[in-house]
Amino acid sequence: MFRARYAVVTMPAIPSDAPCGLVLAAGAGRRFGGPKALARTAAGTPWVALAARALREGGCSEVLVTLGASADEAVPLLPGGVTVVRVPDWQTGVAASVRAGIEAAACGSAPAVVVLPVDTPDATSSAVARLARRAARGSLAYATYDDAPGHPVLIGRDHWSAVAASVRGDVGARPYLVAAGADAVECGDLWSGVDRDER
Repeated sequence: MFRARYAVVTMPAIPSDAPCGLVLAAGAGRRFGGPKALARTAAGTPWVALAARALREGGCSEVLVTLGASADEAVPLLPGGVTVVRVPDWQTGVAASVRAGIEAAACGSAPAVVVLPVDTPDATSSAVARLARRAARGSLAYATYDDAPGHPVLIGRDHWSAVAASVRGDVGARPYLVAAGADAVECGDLWSGVDRDER
């Protein structure tokens, strides 16, 4: 009689209506002193890997990472299972990353995208999950920290074209979120919400 030698471990399934995740990591990090896609924690963990992990563990079905400056050096720092989105015009500002990320997300079937910049290495998967639970085609929400706006941001598929058309240079989706009346989701109980502009 055949007996199995190994137990089968079933990973929890991600719901079919889960959002995809988007890490913005294409910039040169001029104020920071170099591309943040190459930054690491004091322990040596790449920031880009932490952002991808927070999105994945927060319930995102797929994780996209935009890369531009030093992209070839950043690729080996990425965890397995993420999709690299090259941004050829990354020098023009964050808007190029947002547009490229949305275009890549549109190739899939996710109802929404959760956006997290690479310079938030302390971001928690619980904050991502709090936004991800609101995922729907018409959703629009952003995390706040003691009422101050921050990340992650949730953008439903119905808004993707308008957001892509609205971003300019180093101005991202924030003006669109405000104008469209996006929901503010307090996450200050989960982490500080601070982004890192200095080493």
